[in-house]
Amino acid sequence: VYKRQVRDCVVPFTRRVAGTSRLLRGMLRQPKRIFSVLRSRDRDAVKAVFSEIAFTGIDAVDLENEAIAFANEVYNGWMREDVAHRFRWHQEQGHVVVLVSASFDTYLAPLGDLLEADAVLCTRLEIVDGVATGRLDGPNCRGAEKVRRIAQWCEESGLTLESVEYAYGDSTGDREMLELARHSFFVAKEELSVAAP
Repeated sequence: VYKRQVRDCVVPFTRRVAGTSRLLRGMLRQPKRIFSVLRSRDRDAVKAVFSEIAFTGIDAVDLENEAIAFANEVYNGWMREDVAHRFRWHQEQGHVVVLVSASFDTYLAPLGDLLEADAVLCTRLEIVDGVATGRLDGPNCRGAEKVRRIAQWCEESGLTLESVEYAYGDSTGDREMLELARHSFFVAKEELSVAAP
């Protein structure tokens, strides 16, 4: 189970797709709502509001093209070297490697393909009739939702939660996922070695 960017991807991707002017216009149209969600510090609510502003009405093909380009950018320049080595070490050992993230599926799925991950579990953007609605398709994939997604994927794959040996995270939204695994690493605070613990 992995998260492996050196920085957050949601904000840069949102800005890339929507542009700064669209985001500012959207915020100025509903200042009370924006102030309310920012004041609440509810990350799920903040993501829902800014996703609505940024992605509503975006053509799905255009969104996919931007996402693939962004995934390549992340793959080629945003990876922590120590975590990338550890990722490959797990693959060389024949371990099942699953990316679990609050990032959007639009770019995380192609990133997972580039990394040859076995699965990608993440926050999904809703697409209806070839157009982004601006809504999330299901809950934001953070906190307890990560564990729920892992459990669902394990069940569908004929595995048990007890088979989750390793987990790596870099934020408070990873706490429940880290508690799930036998070997957990908070990668923001420690350098990873390639050898097994």
